[in-house]
Amino acid sequence: MMTKNQFNEREQLEMLTIDQLISEDHLVRKLESMQAMLTFAAMNLKKLATWRWQAA
Repeated sequence: MMTKNQFNEREQLEMLTIDQLISEDHLVRKLESMQAMLTFAAMNLKKLATWRWQAA
């Protein structure tokens, strides 16, 4: 028997990664790579700035 309160609800979830959405030669990948390089360089510069000579 159909009632006026009956409803049919469907839900789907799809998991995607950036690798699936963006091609290998896309500018976004180059920017991401550059950002990672700059972050790594900044970490190393911070380490060098706080490094001190240690007496042997």
